[in-house]
Amino acid sequence: MRRSLVAGNWKMNGSVAMTDDLLTGLKKGVARSMPDVDVVVCPPFLYIPRAVQMLAGSTIKVGAQNLDIHEPGAYTGEIAAEMIKEQHCGYVIVGHSERRALYGESSDLVAQKAKVAVAAELKPIICVGETLEERERGDTGRVVREQLMCVLDLNGVEIFPFAIIAYEPVWAIGTGRSASPDQAQEVHALIRESIAELNPNVADHTRLLYGGSVKPDNAQAIFSSPDIDGGLIGGAALVASDFLAICKSMER
Repeated sequence: MRRSLVAGNWKMNGSVAMTDDLLTGLKKGVARSMPDVDVVVCPPFLYIPRAVQMLAGSTIKVGAQNLDIHEPGAYTGEIAAEMIKEQHCGYVIVGHSERRALYGESSDLVAQKAKVAVAAELKPIICVGETLEERERGDTGRVVREQLMCVLDLNGVEIFPFAIIAYEPVWAIGTGRSASPDQAQEVHALIRESIAELNPNVADHTRLLYGGSVKPDNAQAIFSSPDIDGGLIGGAALVASDFLAICKSMER
């Protein structure tokens, strides 16, 4: 049985006051319930130490939003995997569509980031997904499979189930639009089938998340799909009551 997981990606949002208020609310809410759901928050780098300190003693884990593939050295502005691990993070997001679109990250680079994360004992949440134009051309399956195969070609199927896949249709991120439960399930099934071609047992134990305008009012319908094991949440992760409601809807 795959354990449910909901991760909150704060993106470039936050302040000390917001971090304190949000995490206080989450800590209280998760403490009261949700023993069967893994909850992760991914703040900006600056707030990771504060988040780790505030969440000490709770079941909520902390992750980072990105990492660099190099070992510590002359890479101004970047953050190495070892630095993230030292801050007691357990997870890191790699290949988010905003990193791909705005900063030109290729699927090959994403695969390298996943490899570096695993070597540092960080669980990578590897993002894949298609643009609106690609979906309208009927290329969703091809695009998602190619992104996934870059990870598998470099790392082997052995990277799973330690690593996690998040399917995030680019056209649904921050737009208020969300893939229908059937659309989301179709792509998640494709991802699981692609991993199963190499190792059915690994595929069965790999957690697949959905990300793309998940809200409290649509989370239950999306998460009821058999191949969706949780969510990578953006805007709703910045509001404690919304994020807790989404986490609650993941309980099975």
